[in-house]
This record gives sequence, structure tokens and C-alpha cells, in this order.
Amino acid sequence: MKAVVYRNMGEAQAVLDLVELPTPAPGPGEVRVRVAYSGVNPSDTKARGGVSLAAMPYPYVVPHSDGSGVVDAIGPGADRSLLGQRVWFFNAQWLRQHGSAADYVCLPEQLVRPLPDHVGLLDAAGIGIPLLTAWHAVHGYTDVWNRTVLVTGGAGNVGLHAIQLARRAGARVLATASSAAKAGLARAAGAHDVFAYDDPAVLAARVKDASGGKGADLLVDVDAAFYAPLYPQLLAEGGSAVVYGSRAPDIRLDYRGMMRVAGSVSHFLVYKLGGVALAQALQGVDTLLDSGGHHFAPATVFAGSDAALAHVFVEQAQPGKALLSFLPED
Repeated sequence: MKAVVYRNMGEAQAVLDLVELPTPAPGPGEVRVRVAYSGVNPSDTKARGGVSLAAMPYPYVVPHSDGSGVVDAIGPGADRSLLGQRVWFFNAQWLRQHGSAADYVCLPEQLVRPLPDHVGLLDAAGIGIPLLTAWHAVHGYTDVWNRTVLVTGGAGNVGLHAIQLARRAGARVLATASSAAKAGLARAAGAHDVFAYDDPAVLAARVKDASGGKGADLLVDVDAAFYAPLYPQLLAEGGSAVVYGSRAPDIRLDYRGMMRVAGSVSHFLVYKLGGVALAQALQGVDTLLDSGGHHFAPATVFAGSDAALAHVFVEQAQPGKALLSFLPED
């Protein structure tokens, strides 16, 4: 089979190669997916670049945790009803050597979810990390009905999902964006107001004004290194910041300011969701997909041989979703 690999961590153009590997067979409790599209996420580029890992965990890595395709083989003890089903999957490369950037990937069956007929494989490859992250951030900590939710990075893949989820749940949704074009994407997703974030004092004032002087009851944060110092100015009394990302490893938190607003901060890594939290997120996403009406960011599709370009696309924070296509050629 064809697979994208890297044998050393470094710049995408220097380390990513398209190679031939043996086609895998599913083991006990596993299914094999004939991959249609492999989703590229920031965590994939950080792992490949050596940002999130200190050393190579394997002699080589097939990257990417998200993807979509059709189950074409069932391992011993796995659910045979999955055979032939269109699926989305997640965590393919979390603590594993072989991710989704290949013609085939073998996965524990609990990482594979059937797709409703009306959800295409293109959109399905963007479900895993972005939508599960957004669902847990919006619904995993508090009820947002009739409350104000601020989504930072509202035009990102997680941000666009979070805006829609909060809007569906009855929240007043505010967002930040870095350009007029990205602000337009956030508004199209359902944000009531979208603000630039280059002037923190102006941002705090606009959030307060848009929330009737209160601030955000829930802040869904993509970059705690930037926003954490502003939490006391952005949060309502008793508000919560839920963090799923940061551009830097260290953040500064105004403790006394947080005391004054009785605010709280939570953080999570979507790969490590488990137990009740993961079960609720999966059920929530499945229900959302079944109901229809949820919109996905436009996809930019790259060939497997252009995996490095897809990684650069993500590193440059280009709008939309980067996917690698592994569909069979006509």
C-alpha cells in the first residue's frame, strides 16, 4: 500500500515521504479501513516537527489521527456488522505507529464510527479531533442555554464547530478572528459578533458591551498563551475558560483577577478523553450528524505525494480543512 511516513522529525518538506508499505491485516478487536481521506490537524504537524515530542517514538511514523473510508476487513472478535460500512475514525496515530495517511489503517473497533448516509467521506475526515474537541469544550463543563459563549480563533476548524454547537444550544456566541475574511467565516457559522484581538483593551470592552456588561459565561480558548492574561476582563462573574490549545508551553494567569470574578480554568487533550467524557462526546457527535444541518469547513484536498504541502497549509493557519486523498485512481 502507499503510505506517507517520516523517519526523523523536522520540516515537512525535509522529512515526509510517500512510500510503499505492506498492507496490514486487522488484529483481534480491530477493523481495517480502506482510507478515502486522511485529515491533517495542528497536533499532527507539531508531532512531525518535534514540537510536542522530544524524540521519535518509532523507527518511522505514518502520521494523522483522523480520517474516513470504508471498513474492508474485520479482525477476530470485532463487530462484523461494520464490514462494508462507511466510517469516520479518530485517534488513529495516538500512541500508535500507523496513522491514517495511508491506503489502509487497522484500528480498534471503538475508534471507528459509522456514518449517516447524508454525510460525505470528505466532510467525515474532519470530524475526529476538531468536532470532538468542540463538543467537549462547549458541552462538557456547563449548560450554555441563554448564556454568552466566546470562541477564540472562531475561523479555525474547532472554532467553526464550537460556534455552531453553542448557537444550537441557545447561547449568544461571540468570537475572535485575525482578519476580515476569517471574521466572515465565523459569522457564517453563526457567531453574533466577531472581534479582532490585536488590542486586548478594546477586545475586553467589546466583549463586555456585546454581553450586556457581563462578559463571557464560557470561553472556548485555542490559545491560552495569548488569552489567559485577559480572562478576568473577558469572563463574567463565575465564568469558565476551557482551554484546548496554546501557542506556547507557559501561560500567565492573573490569579487575583480570577479571584475577583470567581472564574475557573479547565483544560483537556482530546486524545485523552475517556470514560464518560468520551462516551458523551461520541454520542453527542453521532446525534449531531444524524440530525443534519451541521456545516463543515471547506476542504483543500492534497495528493499523498503532496503531504508536505498539506502540513504547511495547516502550519500557516490557512482557512479550511487540509485532507490527503487516498481514493483509488480511476
